Amino acid sequence: MDLTRPPRMVWLASRLLLAPRRGLVVRRPDEPLPVVRIPRALQRRQEQRQSGRSPQQLVLARPGPLLISARRPELNQPARLTLGRWESAPLASRGWKNRRSRRDHFSIERAQHEAPALRNLSSKSSFADLGLEPRVLRALQEAAPEVVRPTTVQSSTIPSLLRGCHILCAAETGSGKTLGYLLPLVQRLLGQPNLDSHSLPAPRGLVLVPSRELAEQVRAVAQPLGSSLGLQVRELGGGHGMSRIRMQLSKQPPVDVLVATPGALWKALKSQLISLKQLSYLVLDEADTLLDESFLELMDYILEKSYIAEGPADLKDPFNPKAQLVLVGATFPEGVGQLLSKVASPDSLTTITSSKLHCIMPHVRQTFMRLKGAEKVTELVQILKQHDKVYRTGPSGTVLVFCNSSSTVNWLGYILDDHKIQHLRLQGQMPASMRAGIFQCFQKGSRDILLCTDIASRGLDSSHVDLVVNYDFPLTLQDYIHRAGRVGRVGSEVPGTVISFVTHPWDVSLVQKIELAARRRRSLPGLGSSVREPLPQQI
Repeated sequence: MDLTRPPRMVWLASRLLLAPRRGLVVRRPDEPLPVVRIPRALQRRQEQRQSGRSPQQLVLARPGPLLISARRPELNQPARLTLGRWESAPLASRGWKNRRSRRDHFSIERAQHEAPALRNLSSKSSFADLGLEPRVLRALQEAAPEVVRPTTVQSSTIPSLLRGCHILCAAETGSGKTLGYLLPLVQRLLGQPNLDSHSLPAPRGLVLVPSRELAEQVRAVAQPLGSSLGLQVRELGGGHGMSRIRMQLSKQPPVDVLVATPGALWKALKSQLISLKQLSYLVLDEADTLLDESFLELMDYILEKSYIAEGPADLKDPFNPKAQLVLVGATFPEGVGQLLSKVASPDSLTTITSSKLHCIMPHVRQTFMRLKGAEKVTELVQILKQHDKVYRTGPSGTVLVFCNSSSTVNWLGYILDDHKIQHLRLQGQMPASMRAGIFQCFQKGSRDILLCTDIASRGLDSSHVDLVVNYDFPLTLQDYIHRAGRVGRVGSEVPGTVISFVTHPWDVSLVQKIELAARRRRSLPGLGSSVREPLPQQI
């Protein structure tokens, strides 16, 4: 009886085939069929596939030099194209906050070969045309025979200073600002009698700088000028204790021009080792740093002891000296205008600004590389070894590697020691005895690689440097301008290049602002301050 019954599986299959389909609706012949909608992006992709043209294909009608060169060619920007202020830009760094973007890169190419400070200068221009006396011109020729004609900044600054005006000079790094204020300084001191009848040293010219290294450099420039003209130039740096400060100020003959850091000068004033009553020329070099919160208390005390003239008329009395004020800097971010009002009235300042102030330097190639933190050491070692090969085979400059902390400088130095790469280190936590002369040794060429913090980014002359590597990306756009300004300076014989490692999301935000400013050929955001307002003189 069991053999005559069909198997169970056959029975279930027959039930499924004969059962009516669920959800199947039988439509009448005149009823319309349902509409299936296709996304527009899919439609365009299908049309492009049928026409045989790829959506990624880039067509350039007139190929030529590039302003932005990216790893992805569709993000390149020709040098002839400038984006409008409100025009959206296809940034090469747009997706760099995603971890998948690592190993991506783009470069801001050189738009010109010479520094902006040397452009549009007449070959007939000379320092004699600026009002300098013959003896000052002879001293300049003896001290710096390679300086033949003034830069754009010097041509605008020197005549105004000789007229006795208070000056705020805001110009790009490496444009010759130091000589721009030193030459009028020595000429002014030569025209005034030395009234030093006090027992305390009383300099007639004072140059304040934020670091000991910059004080050494300014003194090295001013001393040859002063010695040719019979003026005594001395340096007063901190970090050595009061005995060293007392010894520096007690030297004979008495000092005429003093180059000092705020901390050392504050100690000397507090200890009554120096007087500023005879001061007739006061320079704040890197003024934005000196007026920062870290120096503000020291600067307030020093300015209280200085007698600053209200105008050019107060400078004419040789027996009642008043100080002419000079403020110099490469960056004046927003908020500095309020600090400047504590130093002098805005109406009394003649502001001289460069057309390239707060802009990306057009004669320096700047490359940005998106890397993981673990990849930075390998990339740096490869760059330094490649540079060493070029250095041995032909003319090449030296290298500055910037880090954001002293501990990173020390750690990276040990890594380079393991790879047998010779270098120097410079960071703020070093004792003064170790820091003294390190940058001078680097300038003289004893080593061609210097690991440093931002202590070496402001004001220091680095005309022999052709490569800057930002191992740690700077924390602000202001710091980036100063670091990039170490290459492509006036007098440099080698073209400058900046390579930046971009690791963190906050690094990417700054890089996007830099790239957008470069594509639009505008100044960097957040740095346009009120220094342009009083009596602007565009260079």
